[in-house]
Amino acid sequence: MPFDALEALRRAGNPVDLLDEEQRAVLAQLTEAEVAVLNSVKERLDAVSDHEVEAHSAALKIV
Repeated sequence: MPFDALEALRRAGNPVDLLDEEQRAVLAQLTEAEVAVLNSVKERLDAVSDHEVEAHSAALKIV
């Protein structure tokens, strides 16, 4: 089965279906290595966002 870049991005939680057709066409041409990089960056950004939410929640509990 050939690699499906859009499906791999989708499974990682990237909102590829919100993009227009031309943007999806570009992403569909990505290699497995390129998709892995994008997914890795997304994971890191998500981790930072999660920590910010936790920090705000902790600050609210202190007050």
